[in-house]
Amino acid sequence: MTTWTSAAGLVLTDLVPAALRARWVGEGLCPGLDMYSLFLARVGEDPAREAVVDGRGTLDRAGLAARVRRAAAALAHHGAGARDVIGVLLPDGRDAIAVELAIAALGAVALPIPYGRSRADVLSLLHRSRAALVVTDPAREGDPRGTPVWCADGGALDTDGPFAGASPPGGARPDPESPARILVSSGSEGEPTMVAYSHNAMAGGRGNYARALLGGGPVRALIPVPLASSFGSLGIVSLVRLGAALVVPGRFDPVAVLRSVERDRPTHLIGVPTMLRRTALVEETADTGSLRALVSSGAPLHRDVRDLCERRFGRPVVNVYGSTDGVNCHTAHDPGAWVPGMAGRPDPAVAEIRVCAPRGRALPTGEVGEIRARGPMTPLCHVAAPELDAERRDPGGWVRTGDAGRLDDDGTLWVVDRLRRTVIRGGVTLFPAEVERALAAHPALGEAQCVPVPDPDLGERMCACVCPLPGVDPPTSRELIAHLRDGHGVDVRALPEHVLFLPALPLGPTGKVCTATLTRLAAGAVRDRPTVLPGGPR
Repeated sequence: MTTWTSAAGLVLTDLVPAALRARWVGEGLCPGLDMYSLFLARVGEDPAREAVVDGRGTLDRAGLAARVRRAAAALAHHGAGARDVIGVLLPDGRDAIAVELAIAALGAVALPIPYGRSRADVLSLLHRSRAALVVTDPAREGDPRGTPVWCADGGALDTDGPFAGASPPGGARPDPESPARILVSSGSEGEPTMVAYSHNAMAGGRGNYARALLGGGPVRALIPVPLASSFGSLGIVSLVRLGAALVVPGRFDPVAVLRSVERDRPTHLIGVPTMLRRTALVEETADTGSLRALVSSGAPLHRDVRDLCERRFGRPVVNVYGSTDGVNCHTAHDPGAWVPGMAGRPDPAVAEIRVCAPRGRALPTGEVGEIRARGPMTPLCHVAAPELDAERRDPGGWVRTGDAGRLDDDGTLWVVDRLRRTVIRGGVTLFPAEVERALAAHPALGEAQCVPVPDPDLGERMCACVCPLPGVDPPTSRELIAHLRDGHGVDVRALPEHVLFLPALPLGPTGKVCTATLTRLAAGAVRDRPTVLPGGPR
């Protein structure tokens, strides 16, 4: 196994055999170049082509390249260099993009952190990654305690700023198989997890995925998803590998997104289902004729959302099944054939998919097992979490998804169930276990289990299914919420929004709670009910 060690001692091990990595480069599936070199190649092709459209206007490739040089000089001035992990805690826009490319130019590793993350999450990510520096802005300058901070105040990277005369970064380029970016999971059972990607996995596997999604010809991608998120990393990859122009609206607002479609003429609108739905429901007329497709990922796509978007925009909706761990499948080859449960046809240029029995034996077509993936998109490993690698990676580098699925005769993948139970609320992954443990501590409850229930806006909400003890006055829904929030410190994002009282939880043949039956019961019982959280929907 190949290992890489940061200047601060963080060890990252590539769990994919080196011979496979070399084969993918030899077959042209990975470019064998670092991200910064690929970006410079795009600049050389057409310096005047638009690169970024944000709240400050339009920036062409040459202008972005100059901004990258100034950012690299600023990073070096603050002591950052090759083999450092550098956090990026900036709002979406040209500076966040320039800083990430500057980190690649120095041969360092970028750790983009979604700007809305809590202070606790930021501190945890920086500590576990052993970050040498974090780049942020005045609004969050005080958050990253204990890590050196460069406060990019908006003027530092301008043409008349302190680094205006910066020279292009020099020195040897990093090994394309070395880490380039650390992706942060969207939700967690406690601390967010991190996964390390090489230059080849980002520009190669993820680049192939971007090409399949966005197609040929000039691409202008409107991305309201945070660029620092796993799904949002599609932006930097599309810029570097495809030469796409990125339209970055900043903090999500459905009216602003719809107006951006008319004003900025994107070819693709990329978002989680909740974003797409809310944009489609905006009661304004707008010329959306520039769009070629909408891309949905980050949460399960429901049929009503797909149908609504197709009616409003008159364009196909491409469904993406994937994860931060490097699993990917989509319906770009035939979006109109999608039905709920269909993940699409796996692309070996991105990730080969197989369905396996519990001990890893590949199952025949049509049989249900765990979905596992490996290919040019496969990351190196989890960051500072060997226990996750032991749980979620097989010998040979295969990623264990924790999802149950099957493959059809024509190679189409179907997702049957999630083996690691989650609720995906508006693109944020919630884990019921913490809530269930806290509910079990309530003196008036005998049983409790949380399940997802469909929601037309957010995709899913969490429903707590509880059984009061016989002869005890049952708590009210509001009392249970207070018990979770005030008595056990459950994060407000994870609080159940529906509570269903039952005499007993349904059991399956093995004596365990039958989650499928319980989910159906809950969905029917809470349909059209208001949520129970004080203050209304979050």
